[in-house]
Amino acid sequence: MIVGVPKEIKDHEYRVSVTPDGVQALRQAGHDVLIEPSAGIGSGYSDENYRNAGATLAKSKEQLFQQATIIVKVKEPLLSECRFFHPDQILFTYLHLASLPDLTKALLDTRITAIAYETIEAKDGTLPMLKPMSEIAGRMSVQIGARYLEKTQGGRGLLLAGVPGVEPGKVVVLGAGVVGSAATRIAVGMGAQVTVINLDLERLRALDELYRGRIVTRVSTQAAIDESVMAADLVIGAVLVPGAQAPKLVSRELVARMKPGAVVVDVAVDQGGCFETTKPTTHSDPVYVVDGVLHYCVSNMPGIVPRTSTAALTNATLPYLLRLATQGVEESVRADAGLAKGVNLSGGKITCRAVADAHSLRFDPLM
Repeated sequence: MIVGVPKEIKDHEYRVSVTPDGVQALRQAGHDVLIEPSAGIGSGYSDENYRNAGATLAKSKEQLFQQATIIVKVKEPLLSECRFFHPDQILFTYLHLASLPDLTKALLDTRITAIAYETIEAKDGTLPMLKPMSEIAGRMSVQIGARYLEKTQGGRGLLLAGVPGVEPGKVVVLGAGVVGSAATRIAVGMGAQVTVINLDLERLRALDELYRGRIVTRVSTQAAIDESVMAADLVIGAVLVPGAQAPKLVSRELVARMKPGAVVVDVAVDQGGCFETTKPTTHSDPVYVVDGVLHYCVSNMPGIVPRTSTAALTNATLPYLLRLATQGVEESVRADAGLAKGVNLSGGKITCRAVADAHSLRFDPLM
């Protein structure tokens, strides 16, 4: 097959979907790789690196899409890119379609097969290609939140770690999955007072055992959320329902009762966000204020640390990409039920129930 690697065009998106090492592995498996010029520059990979690995530089984005059987990306296509797709083509990328009705319709009209990284499951039920970016975004969320707590950024003018004689800042993490656990690790390391809220008591028990009294864990109830959020200096939204829209755990009314200058970092923004006040932002214009509370809701947070995130992403995606390129979609999904769960669209039909439900559209099972 011909694998196409276009340059990402989302705001401040510096990642690339395949590293030169990944190209070499694809070539060794007998596949051709077309890459758009300068696609890897943001991650530190030159066109020459890709040529040396065996890739061919496309003459244009149009040529790449016309010739490639599989288009492999990092982020969901922008609407302006949808015109390049043609039927029977495979798109392999993060999609997050449950929160993107216009993109869902545009991709349905192309009749491509769209496979979403974030809904592919491993045999143990985990999400192997969401995990590395979730780990990065979770760690970044506290780092970013701490910066926006600075007075010059519009925050409360508070140091998360505190100093002797002055109490540290209060961080609340909504969710204890991969993002929440990563955020907790950094917040604890910075010396903050950390409260983690989650529905799964066993997950809370594991974190409590890990941190041995250095965090507070609370089972998710509205009362627990309300009390903790109102006391917080920084709230991290780390809720995930695979493939579906995130539940709105924090209402507009509750945001209005938060401390002036408090900061919200909603990592769940890709799936619509878990705050009622969440709206997607970009790295160029990352924050906005609602009722005195700063909101950071950038939907491609790992895009600004591409050296780390590109390598981590390729480690996770390459085995699946090799399988799809070698066996094709039909044989691959027949052999792997977890990969089949990644197929969100096929032939103009929605094959992921969570996406169909999010847009009140018909669901057509893949198999």
